[in-house]
Amino acid sequence: MIRLPAFAIAIALCAGTARAETIDIGGVTRTYLTQFPDSRPAPLVIVLHGNTQIGADMRTRTSWSLVASRERFGVIYPDGLNRAWADLRPDSKRAGRPPPAGTDDTAFIAGLIEKYVTDGTADPKHVYITGLSNGGAMTMTLVCVRPELFAAAASVVMNLTDESAGACHPSQPVPVLMMNGTADPLVPFEGGKGASHYAMDGFWSTQATLAFWRRVNGCQTEDTTVTEFSDRDPTDQSTVTRIESDCPQGRDVVLYRVNGGGHRMPGAFSDARLPRIATAFLGPQNHDIDGAETIWAFFKRFP
Repeated sequence: MIRLPAFAIAIALCAGTARAETIDIGGVTRTYLTQFPDSRPAPLVIVLHGNTQIGADMRTRTSWSLVASRERFGVIYPDGLNRAWADLRPDSKRAGRPPPAGTDDTAFIAGLIEKYVTDGTADPKHVYITGLSNGGAMTMTLVCVRPELFAAAASVVMNLTDESAGACHPSQPVPVLMMNGTADPLVPFEGGKGASHYAMDGFWSTQATLAFWRRVNGCQTEDTTVTEFSDRDPTDQSTVTRIESDCPQGRDVVLYRVNGGGHRMPGAFSDARLPRIATAFLGPQNHDIDGAETIWAFFKRFP
């Protein structure tokens, strides 16, 4: 099992050429990276970073660029203002520095989709959204307020809050994948406030968040198929369980429960330059599955 950050950076750079781009949103210049295949129009995955990160971090610390190169879909890595996203939570309920007042990240992401659909680069029927932590909260925000834009969505290490759930009234269902760790010190699996000094209070449990999306998508309340994955890396202190739902066709809701996993996306290699320090602050990273590979396998089933 390879976990070297240098290897992660090298394969991301070899996977495809990334272009630094800008777009004007309401008079504000927004920045992002793109990677598109030669074939057009292509499916598009928009990948949202966590708080304190930038889009380039998701390119170098996950395998999204590798998967995109192999599967021939486009990927966009947007940058949040102040390295954060304006999701449905109030600033008082978020950790870290919030985006500037008045930031409209929904307009930003919608503007990116419009740009690349209009010029024939992206296939409007195959646009997907995913995000990590604060990016996961923004992913859920976009499903709540602009569900018509997305064929499917995936949130990693994030749960709803009273505020985000109360403001969520999607006009149509979107298939949703969740991927949460049971030992997350920032967004606790059981809800409330995490063990970290930097954690904020008020998170719903993962079970309550899962139930919310099942209700929105018209699914049954109980778990259906539960699959335990092989413990391919016994040294990573974690395992993975997939929990599926009984939903109408095209409205799937799936939870990947990372048993013993922290506030980190599972991956084939380490997501941090200093893995031991990352584990001390964020909890273990699972290596039994790769987050990008798993999410793409879900996405490509829809619509």
